[in-house]
Amino acid sequence: MKYLLLDVSGTILHKPTLFKEIIAVLDTHNINLDIKQLGYNHKLLSESIKFPDRTNLEFYNNFNSELLYSLGIVPSKELLESIFKACSYLPWKKYSDCNVLQELDLPMGILSNFNNSLEKQLSILFGDIFKDVIVSEKVGVSKPSIDFYKYALEKIGLEPSDIIYIGDSFKLDYQPAKSLGFNTYIVDRDGYYKNNKNVIHSLNELKSIVQ
Repeated sequence: MKYLLLDVSGTILHKPTLFKEIIAVLDTHNINLDIKQLGYNHKLLSESIKFPDRTNLEFYNNFNSELLYSLGIVPSKELLESIFKACSYLPWKKYSDCNVLQELDLPMGILSNFNNSLEKQLSILFGDIFKDVIVSEKVGVSKPSIDFYKYALEKIGLEPSDIIYIGDSFKLDYQPAKSLGFNTYIVDRDGYYKNNKNVIHSLNELKSIVQ
């Protein structure tokens, strides 16, 4: 392997307090919900609803409405406003297993549906470890479009078989990358995809994969 290409949201970055904030809002509305169920439904919904490069109030009201309906909760305007207020601008944090990236003797890059602020955020959290940061807002095309992955190949200048690609979505990451011949894995820290050979449960598994 000659290069490691990574997705961002759900792969190397997350908002660790997001579900706790939603649970806290639901509690104030006398709604009791298991945080694991919330996380699972959020994951499923994220597979079916495409996130724009730049999210806004309208998008999150629509997304959170669908999320609440999937949990058997009828969304009210007040509830949606409370969730949006509690969850807006939560900081991105890197997953603890991202520390392994510093140990890998391999050039690395990013391919993400994100806006142009990503490169600065990654620099703050990771330093200068990423050779390429390719974002959909700048390129003008996004996952799961094959053209986005082809653009990455042209920029990196390698064959797909020389690249390991890690994402967190079978729809947005695995299928399009695998169809072009990338060595593709889905990181599944929560164990949603049982006994799946295309899954890793921690980025620490990259140590054996890149050898």
